[in-house]
Amino acid sequence: MKRLVPALALILLTGCNEGLDPQYRYDTMSESLPPWPASSAALSPPDGTVAVDESGDSAAALKPPAVTSQLLARGRERFGIFCSPCHGFDGYADGIIVARGFPHPPSFHDDALRSAPAQLFFDTITKGYGAMYSYADRVPPADRWAIVAYIRALQLSQLQAGGRPP
Repeated sequence: MKRLVPALALILLTGCNEGLDPQYRYDTMSESLPPWPASSAALSPPDGTVAVDESGDSAAALKPPAVTSQLLARGRERFGIFCSPCHGFDGYADGIIVARGFPHPPSFHDDALRSAPAQLFFDTITKGYGAMYSYADRVPPADRWAIVAYIRALQLSQLQAGGRPP
């Protein structure tokens, strides 16, 4: 015990530093310290840097492309990858995720969504809604429009075929 007390005191005293070593920090727009002398602490970003919320997609997001068979094929492929886990392959909100207990998304065959503007679908894919998160960083604008075109084709095909009730 006589040896333990001095050893413990030595350990505790080594942790004390009353002089406190200087800790450098940068204030916004202050002059920086080495290794960047004569510059501001707020360095400008490199050329070509894009902010997270500035994707530059605004022009592509405003105007839907003409509907072609290639666009519908691309939309079907993208829908199968990104949308069908929740919405199901036919758009009735019965995807595999829902079968495992996730909340039901709305069916694309509800009257409210049949009459909704195409921009609503595009914006929902872009920003998310309810439990659906944003796909803006996963699906480029051209593919979002392709998905919207495919959703419209699904709605028309189920309406014409007298599909199952929503």
